[in-house]
Amino acid sequence: MKLIAGLGNPGKEYEKTRHNSGYMAIAELADRLGAEVTSNQFNALVAKVMIGGEKVLLMEPLTFMNLSGNAVRAACDYYRIPPEDVLIIHDDMDLPVGSVRIRKNGSAGGQKGMKHIITCLGTQEIARIRIGVGHSQPGRHDEVPDWVLSPVPKAEQEPFQNAVRTAAMAAEAWVTEPLERVMSAYNLKVHAEKEKD
Repeated sequence: MKLIAGLGNPGKEYEKTRHNSGYMAIAELADRLGAEVTSNQFNALVAKVMIGGEKVLLMEPLTFMNLSGNAVRAACDYYRIPPEDVLIIHDDMDLPVGSVRIRKNGSAGGQKGMKHIITCLGTQEIARIRIGVGHSQPGRHDEVPDWVLSPVPKAEQEPFQNAVRTAAMAAEAWVTEPLERVMSAYNLKVHAEKEKD
Protein backbone atom coordinates (compact mmCIF):
# COMPACT_ATOMS: atom_id res chain seq x y z
CA MET A 1 0.00 0.00 0.00
CA LYS A 2 1.04 3.58 -0.71
CA LEU A 3 0.03 6.70 1.21
CA ILE A 4 -0.82 10.10 -0.26
CA ALA A 5 -1.43 12.74 2.41
CA GLY A 6 -2.56 16.30 1.75
CA LEU A 7 -1.84 18.75 4.57
CA GLY A 8 -4.16 21.36 6.02
CA ASN A 9 -6.15 22.39 9.09
CA PRO A 10 -9.57 20.95 9.96
CA GLY A 11 -12.56 23.24 10.49
CA LYS A 12 -14.80 25.49 8.41
CA GLU A 13 -12.73 28.59 9.14
CA TYR A 14 -9.69 27.09 7.37
CA GLU A 15 -11.46 25.46 4.40
CA LYS A 16 -10.48 27.90 1.66
CA THR A 17 -7.17 29.14 3.05
CA ARG A 18 -3.80 28.82 1.35
CA HIS A 19 -2.63 26.42 4.08
CA ASN A 20 -5.28 23.91 3.01
CA SER A 21 -3.88 23.44 -0.49
CA GLY A 22 -3.02 19.84 0.37
CA TYR A 23 -6.57 19.06 1.49
CA MET A 24 -7.88 20.58 -1.75
CA ALA A 25 -5.59 18.41 -3.88
CA ILE A 26 -6.67 15.25 -2.02
CA ALA A 27 -10.33 16.19 -2.53
CA GLU A 28 -9.63 16.72 -6.24
CA LEU A 29 -7.84 13.37 -6.50
CA ALA A 30 -10.61 11.55 -4.62
CA ASP A 31 -13.17 13.11 -6.96
CA ARG A 32 -11.18 11.94 -9.99
CA LEU A 33 -11.25 8.42 -8.56
CA GLY A 34 -14.91 8.49 -7.54
CA ALA A 35 -14.03 8.24 -3.83
CA GLU A 36 -14.85 10.24 -0.71
CA VAL A 37 -12.30 10.97 2.02
CA THR A 38 -14.69 10.55 4.94
CA SER A 39 -13.55 7.56 7.01
CA ASN A 40 -11.98 8.62 10.33
CA GLN A 41 -8.81 6.67 11.15
CA PHE A 42 -5.40 7.59 12.53
CA ASN A 43 -6.78 11.01 13.58
CA ALA A 44 -7.32 11.71 9.89
CA LEU A 45 -9.97 11.49 7.20
CA VAL A 46 -9.01 8.68 4.83
CA ALA A 47 -10.18 6.74 1.80
CA LYS A 48 -8.81 3.50 0.37
CA VAL A 49 -8.60 3.53 -3.42
CA MET A 50 -7.03 1.56 -6.25
CA ILE A 51 -4.76 3.30 -8.75
CA GLY A 52 -3.29 1.22 -11.55
CA GLY A 53 -3.73 -1.96 -9.54
CA GLU A 54 -2.06 -0.46 -6.45
CA LYS A 55 -3.79 0.00 -3.10
CA VAL A 56 -3.51 3.62 -1.99
CA LEU A 57 -4.59 5.37 1.20
CA LEU A 58 -5.65 8.98 0.68
CA MET A 59 -5.34 11.06 3.84
CA GLU A 60 -6.24 14.46 5.27
CA PRO A 61 -4.71 14.65 8.78
CA LEU A 62 -7.01 16.17 11.42
CA THR A 63 -4.13 16.97 13.78
CA PHE A 64 -3.67 20.56 12.57
CA MET A 65 -0.73 21.36 10.35
CA ASN A 66 2.13 21.38 12.85
CA LEU A 67 1.37 17.84 14.08
CA SER A 68 0.70 16.22 10.70
CA GLY A 69 3.38 13.62 11.32
CA ASN A 70 1.31 11.92 14.02
CA ALA A 71 -1.38 10.82 11.57
CA VAL A 72 1.10 9.92 8.82
CA ARG A 73 3.24 7.87 11.18
CA ALA A 74 0.21 6.04 12.64
CA ALA A 75 -0.94 4.96 9.16
CA CYS A 76 2.59 3.96 8.11
CA ASP A 77 2.99 1.84 11.25
CA TYR A 78 -0.40 0.16 10.84
CA TYR A 79 -0.01 -0.70 7.14
CA ARG A 80 3.79 -1.07 7.27
CA ILE A 81 4.25 1.60 4.61
CA PRO A 82 7.92 2.57 4.12
CA PRO A 83 8.85 6.26 3.60
CA GLU A 84 9.55 5.66 -0.10
CA ASP A 85 5.86 4.82 -0.56
CA VAL A 86 4.66 8.06 1.05
CA LEU A 87 3.76 11.22 -0.87
CA ILE A 88 2.93 14.52 0.86
CA ILE A 89 1.08 17.43 -0.80
CA HIS A 90 1.41 20.83 0.86
CA ASP A 91 1.40 24.59 0.31
CA ASP A 92 4.64 26.46 -0.29
CA MET A 93 5.10 30.23 0.14
CA ASP A 94 8.43 30.19 -1.71
CA LEU A 95 6.62 29.35 -4.95
CA PRO A 96 4.40 31.83 -6.83
CA VAL A 97 0.67 31.12 -7.03
CA GLY A 98 0.03 28.64 -9.82
CA SER A 99 3.32 26.79 -9.41
CA VAL A 100 3.67 23.09 -8.69
CA ARG A 101 7.03 21.64 -7.70
CA ILE A 102 7.62 17.92 -7.17
CA ARG A 103 10.60 16.74 -5.14
CA LYS A 104 11.95 13.31 -4.29
CA ASN A 105 13.32 14.33 -0.88
CA GLY A 106 14.92 17.17 1.06
CA SER A 107 14.35 19.45 4.01
CA ALA A 108 10.96 20.87 4.98
CA GLY A 109 11.91 24.32 3.69
CA GLY A 110 10.07 26.04 6.53
CA GLN A 111 6.80 24.10 6.06
CA LYS A 112 6.00 22.99 9.61
CA GLY A 113 3.69 20.14 8.68
CA MET A 114 6.38 18.63 6.44
CA LYS A 115 8.96 19.22 9.16
CA HIS A 116 6.89 17.23 11.65
CA ILE A 117 6.42 14.37 9.16
CA ILE A 118 10.19 14.21 8.57
CA THR A 119 10.73 14.09 12.34
CA CYS A 120 8.10 11.38 12.88
CA LEU A 121 9.31 9.17 10.02
CA GLY A 122 12.97 9.83 10.81
CA THR A 123 14.00 10.62 7.24
CA GLN A 124 13.98 13.35 4.60
CA GLU A 125 13.57 10.68 1.89
CA ILE A 126 9.89 11.49 1.42
CA ALA A 127 8.42 12.60 -1.90
CA ARG A 128 6.35 15.74 -1.86
CA ILE A 129 4.28 17.94 -4.17
CA ARG A 130 4.43 21.63 -3.31
CA ILE A 131 1.64 23.96 -4.38
CA GLY A 132 2.68 27.60 -4.71
CA VAL A 133 0.70 30.09 -2.61
CA GLY A 134 3.17 32.99 -2.86
CA HIS A 135 3.80 35.58 -0.16
CA SER A 136 3.07 39.29 -0.10
CA GLN A 137 6.37 40.03 1.63
CA PRO A 138 8.98 37.32 1.05
CA GLY A 139 11.31 36.85 3.99
CA ARG A 140 8.85 38.31 6.50
CA HIS A 141 8.35 35.07 8.41
CA ASP A 142 6.63 36.91 11.25
CA GLU A 143 3.71 37.45 8.86
CA VAL A 144 3.50 33.83 7.75
CA PRO A 145 0.49 32.78 9.89
CA ASP A 146 -1.73 35.64 8.69
CA TRP A 147 -0.76 34.96 5.08
CA VAL A 148 -1.21 31.18 4.92
CA LEU A 149 -4.41 31.31 6.96
CA SER A 150 -6.03 33.77 4.56
CA PRO A 151 -8.02 32.76 1.46
CA VAL A 152 -6.66 32.92 -2.06
CA PRO A 153 -8.05 36.16 -3.62
CA LYS A 154 -10.44 36.00 -6.55
CA ALA A 155 -7.81 37.34 -8.97
CA GLU A 156 -5.55 34.37 -8.23
CA GLN A 157 -8.21 31.66 -8.10
CA GLU A 158 -7.76 30.44 -11.68
CA PRO A 159 -3.99 29.74 -11.50
CA PHE A 160 -4.35 28.41 -7.96
CA GLN A 161 -7.12 25.95 -8.88
CA ASN A 162 -5.10 24.87 -11.91
CA ALA A 163 -2.16 24.13 -9.60
CA VAL A 164 -4.41 22.09 -7.28
CA ARG A 165 -5.70 20.04 -10.23
CA THR A 166 -2.17 19.53 -11.52
CA ALA A 167 -1.01 18.39 -8.08
CA ALA A 168 -3.85 15.85 -7.97
CA MET A 169 -2.94 14.50 -11.40
CA ALA A 170 0.72 14.31 -10.41
CA ALA A 171 -0.16 12.40 -7.24
CA GLU A 172 -2.18 9.88 -9.25
CA ALA A 173 0.70 9.44 -11.71
CA TRP A 174 3.22 9.04 -8.84
CA VAL A 175 1.59 5.75 -7.84
CA THR A 176 2.51 3.96 -11.06
CA GLU A 177 5.16 6.04 -12.83
CA PRO A 178 8.81 6.84 -12.06
CA LEU A 179 9.13 10.09 -10.11
CA GLU A 180 11.41 11.63 -12.73
CA ARG A 181 8.67 11.20 -15.33
CA VAL A 182 6.07 12.69 -12.97
CA MET A 183 8.33 15.68 -12.32
CA SER A 184 8.89 16.20 -16.04
CA ALA A 185 5.17 16.01 -16.84
CA TYR A 186 3.65 17.95 -13.94
CA ASN A 187 6.08 20.54 -12.58
CA LEU A 188 4.48 23.93 -13.24
CA LYS A 189 6.79 26.92 -13.17
CA VAL A 190 5.28 30.36 -12.73
CA HIS A 191 7.39 33.49 -12.47
CA ALA A 192 6.52 35.88 -9.67
CA GLU A 193 5.42 39.30 -10.85
CA LYS A 194 8.03 41.98 -10.42
CA GLU A 195 7.25 44.57 -7.80
CA LYS A 196 5.71 47.71 -9.23
CA ASP A 197 7.42 51.04 -8.55
